[in-house]
Amino acid sequence: MLESASMQPRPLVAAAFREHERFVWGLAYRMTGSAADADDVVQETFARALEHPPQRLDTPLRPWLTRVAINVARDALRRRKRRPYVGPWLPSPVETADLEELGGEPTGEALGVDARYDLRESASFAFLVALEALTAQQRAVLLLRDVLDYSVRETAAALSLSEPNVKTTHHRARHAMSAYEGARRPPTSALSDATRAALERFLTAILSEDLAAAEACLADGARATSDGGGEFLAALQPVRGPDRVARFILGVQKKSQAVGRFAMRDVNGLPALVAEVDSSASRWAPRYVVRCEIDDDGKIRELHLVVASAKLSAIGPIVA
Repeated sequence: MLESASMQPRPLVAAAFREHERFVWGLAYRMTGSAADADDVVQETFARALEHPPQRLDTPLRPWLTRVAINVARDALRRRKRRPYVGPWLPSPVETADLEELGGEPTGEALGVDARYDLRESASFAFLVALEALTAQQRAVLLLRDVLDYSVRETAAALSLSEPNVKTTHHRARHAMSAYEGARRPPTSALSDATRAALERFLTAILSEDLAAAEACLADGARATSDGGGEFLAALQPVRGPDRVARFILGVQKKSQAVGRFAMRDVNGLPALVAEVDSSASRWAPRYVVRCEIDDDGKIRELHLVVASAKLSAIGPIVA
C-alpha cells in the first residue's frame, strides 16, 4: 500500500517528471552515450513510475528514479551491444548547456564530496568513448560510485547486487578506464580555448587546401574516426597518422562539393563545428559535427566526425 491513502500517485509522478526529467535524461545519456536512447529511458522510467509507483510517496523520489533509470539504461545498452553497427560507434553530440542539470550544481562542480568525475567531465566525449570498453553493469557501477558518489551499500541496493559484487565490478571498471586515466584532461576553460584554436587552425588549412598546414595541426599519432551508421558516407575504420588524416579530411571536403552554414558550438564541454550543407555528392550527410581532442602541445590527436542523423537529434539547427 501507499504510505498515505490521501496521496494520489499520478499527480505526484507528473510533478516528479517536471522536476526530475532533465536529471533522468542526463543520467541516461551518460549511461548510454546516446541522446535518442536517453529519450527512451526517460519515457520508460516515468511509465514504470505511473504503473508501479514507489510504496512511499512522502520521501524523495530522485533516488528511486535513479535506480529505475539506471536499470532501464542498462537493459538498453545490452540490447544495443547485440545489434550490429556499421563502422565505428561514437557518442551523440549534445550541446553543453543541455548537460548541466544532472546534479543541480553549476558546470564543473563535483556531484559529491568524493566524486571522482565532475559534471562536465562525465559527459565529455573522451569519457563517453572510454565507457564503451565497459560492460553495462560496470558502467552502471562506475557512474553511481564515481559520478553520483553513491556508497557501496547504495549502489548494491540500486542495482540488486551484493556489496562484494559491487566492489569487484567497480575495481574492474576502473581498470578498464586506465587508458582514459592515463590521458585524462578534464574540460576546463583553458582546454576549451586551446581546443577551439586547434580546430579552427585545422579547418582553415583544409578549406585552403593546404595539406602541409593541415598535417602540422595533427599530433604524430593522430586518428580520425567518423560515424555514419551506414546511413551516409564515412570511413569504416579509423584513419591513422597525420598524413592520412589530413588527406582523408581534405578528400572529404573536395568530394562533398558542399556549400552551407557553419557554426562553432560548445558540445560536450568543448568547442565543435556544427555544419548544415547542401551537397550534390551522393550519400553525403546534410548535417554533421566535427570535434577534436588535443595533446599537451595543442595538436589534434583525435578527430571525430559524427554524420549519422540519429546521432544529431540533440543538436539544434543553425540560426542565421
